[in-house]
Amino acid sequence: MTAPIDTAPARIIRKVRGQAASDGAGVRLTRVIGGAGLPELDPFLLLDEFGTDKAEDYIAGFPSHPHRGFETVTYMLDGRMRHKDNHGNEGLLTPGSVQWMTAGRGLVHSEMPEQESGRMRGFQLWVNLPAREKMTEPRYQEFAPDRIPVAHPAAGVEVKVIAGRVGDTVGPIVQPATDPLYLDIALQPGVAWRHDLPDGHNAFAYVFEGAATVGEGEEARPLDSREMAVLGGGRQLVLRAGEAGARLILVAGTPLREPVARHGPFVMNTRQELMQAFVDFQEGRF
Repeated sequence: MTAPIDTAPARIIRKVRGQAASDGAGVRLTRVIGGAGLPELDPFLLLDEFGTDKAEDYIAGFPSHPHRGFETVTYMLDGRMRHKDNHGNEGLLTPGSVQWMTAGRGLVHSEMPEQESGRMRGFQLWVNLPAREKMTEPRYQEFAPDRIPVAHPAAGVEVKVIAGRVGDTVGPIVQPATDPLYLDIALQPGVAWRHDLPDGHNAFAYVFEGAATVGEGEEARPLDSREMAVLGGGRQLVLRAGEAGARLILVAGTPLREPVARHGPFVMNTRQELMQAFVDFQEGRF
C-alpha cells in the first residue's frame, strides 16, 4: 500500500519581519533570515531583500569577497548587476534573471551594479551544502528571464518557476542535495491558489508586494508586505490575495540536519574546518 497523501493545510507557524541592515560596501537591504529574529531555517542560512530607487543605497555594491561551503542565489527583479570571480567567470544579471552559485571549496567574487540611477530590487538567498559537497568545485547555474518558465495554474495566478515544479512546468535549477522549490507568485486581487509543498521540506513565503492570507478557515492568517511566514502543519498551501493583489516568493528545501560552523562568508560543519577556510583564503588557495 502507498502512504496516504497529506492534504492538511499548511499554516503559519512563525512570522518574521525583516530588519534593516547593510552589507558589501554599504548596500542597504532588509535581512529576513540570518538576523536575530530568525538566524537560520535549515537549509537556508540567509535571505536579504534589496530594493531602492536611490543609487546611493546600492552603488557601492559588493566588492570582491570570498565564499566557501554553501550556495548563493541571486534573483533580480529590477536593475542590472555585474558579477565576476577569481576563476575567470563573469556575467550580467538583468531584470528577471537568476544566478545559483555553488561556492563549494571556495572562490572570490564581486557583485557590482551596472547602472548609476534607477531602481535596483531583488533577493539574495544563502543555501547550505551538505558536508559531502562543501569542498566541491565551484559552479554556476545562471538563467536569463526568457529561460525561466511561467505557469498559469489558475485564473489570476502567474508563477515563475525558478526551481521545483508547478504542474507540468519545471524550473531550470537543479540541486539534488536540497531539492529546492523557488517560486515567484503573482496573485490578482482576491484570487486564491492551492499548491502542494514538497514532502519533508522546510518552507517559507515572503510577500514583497500587496498582502495575502495563508491557510483556510479558522487557521487562515494574514501576511502583509515585507513579512515572512515559516510554514508548517501540513503540505497543502492555500494562498489568497488581498484587495490589492499579492506578489511573493515561496521557497522550500530539504533540511540537512547537520552541525553548522559559520563565520562571515564561510559555512562549514566544524570549528576546525572553519579555521582551515580562513587559512586557505589567506594563503591564496581559493
